[in-house]
Amino acid sequence: MSDPARPEGALPLAGGWCWFSQVEVLARDAPSRIVAAAALPGEVRDRLSGARPAFGSLTLDRPRLMGILNITPDSFSDGGLFLRPEAAVMQARLMAAGADIIDIGGESTRPGATDVVADVEVTRTAPVIAALRAGGLDLPISIDTRKGTVAAAALAAGASWVNDVTALRHDPAMAAVIAGAGCPVILMHSIATPETMQDDPVYDDVLLDVFDALRDRVAVAEAAGIARHRIAIDPGIGFGKTLHHNLTLLSRLSLFHDLGLPLLLGASRKRFIGTIGAEAEAARRMPGSLAVALAGVAQGAQMIRVHDVAETRQALSLWQAVTKGEPR
Repeated sequence: MSDPARPEGALPLAGGWCWFSQVEVLARDAPSRIVAAAALPGEVRDRLSGARPAFGSLTLDRPRLMGILNITPDSFSDGGLFLRPEAAVMQARLMAAGADIIDIGGESTRPGATDVVADVEVTRTAPVIAALRAGGLDLPISIDTRKGTVAAAALAAGASWVNDVTALRHDPAMAAVIAGAGCPVILMHSIATPETMQDDPVYDDVLLDVFDALRDRVAVAEAAGIARHRIAIDPGIGFGKTLHHNLTLLSRLSLFHDLGLPLLLGASRKRFIGTIGAEAEAARRMPGSLAVALAGVAQGAQMIRVHDVAETRQALSLWQAVTKGEPR
């Protein structure tokens, strides 16, 4: 909840801008049930309500925007627009006016995409990162990659975080790169590969299956030497999910706070938005993307990954002002 009429005994959600006075308990073998927050075991209450530590250099006391920069010829929405280094650098600088993080990727992971050779990915991303740092950009830069060699090159060029859409599944070397660098990592849920992930994805219970899979990948990351306070999670909207799966995850997004980690939502311009909003062209799905972004913020998601940074910043500023009753 974000209503100003907050009852006595309500708890903050992840130490942030939302609060809760009751919780929905989900189980595989029983109907869901509602219980009062006051009845939660202490460790569960602390995990759900405790403030998240800063993620890298960013505090998480307010929603953070991650701007998407695809340096690819074939991304589903903006493929080819920023393939030239000069265009990529200019776009990053434009986004920096409203973004808190710039997420740079050199390989499309859209449904049906094929693998890109690591050297090509490095050639697309590392020089742009280096140029941004040389030009004085001081925002965190995230490298969006599945490959350890690409992550290492990006970190050497000045990247701050790694965003792995396979949660360390694709490349056995990735975990060691991240642990050695001591950098934050975003672990996203996905299944199979981009080329095949939309080939009839099936779950027993998509909420609990994704939750359990992310919990397992967090354990793998910790076992590899990545400190827990450097891990964030992403349920992977659109990655091996049907429209129904996506909506189920979004409607119960707050479930993922029970992992006790920062939560990123990345749904910008995705196919389900076009399906529901009757817009076939991905670049014209900004209004629907704003609606989903604000729905995520209303469930306490600390980071929102978007293409339309300026528009999302404006929408978020208004959402925050309305819920607080005054400008931020």
